[in-house]
Amino acid sequence: MVRSAKLFGDKKLIIYTDGGARGNPGPAALGVVVGSKEYSEYLGEMTNNKAEYLALVFALKKAKALLGGKKAGEAEVEVRMDSELIVKQLNGEYKIKEPDLQPLFVEVWNLRLDFKKVEFKHIPREQNKRADRLVNRELDKR
Repeated sequence: MVRSAKLFGDKKLIIYTDGGARGNPGPAALGVVVGSKEYSEYLGEMTNNKAEYLALVFALKKAKALLGGKKAGEAEVEVRMDSELIVKQLNGEYKIKEPDLQPLFVEVWNLRLDFKKVEFKHIPREQNKRADRLVNRELDKR
């Protein structure tokens, strides 16, 4: 994992994201790990897939803010998430059939342009425990 010192260096920035809803739809939250920094936020009532996209949008915006515009434009980013559906949609393997996800896909697509390169990788849930823990901690507060 990238440490905060490397967050502003020349290395690839690793980001972990997770979004979840209790019920589908239901109360939802996001969890994001950017380098060594952790973030979570309650999202309200929505589906799991929408929460996953919102976590990704949050993460890319946060990474750009942390790096600054110029360094973001030079940065290679690898986003790791346990949502196979979202990763396959972003990598062009699946179509986006849910109308409420289409604008979020476009937003992510546009946010990619702020960085030199952005890769989306599907990882097993066991490898996304920090982001998942942040989601559950946020939901447990409610």
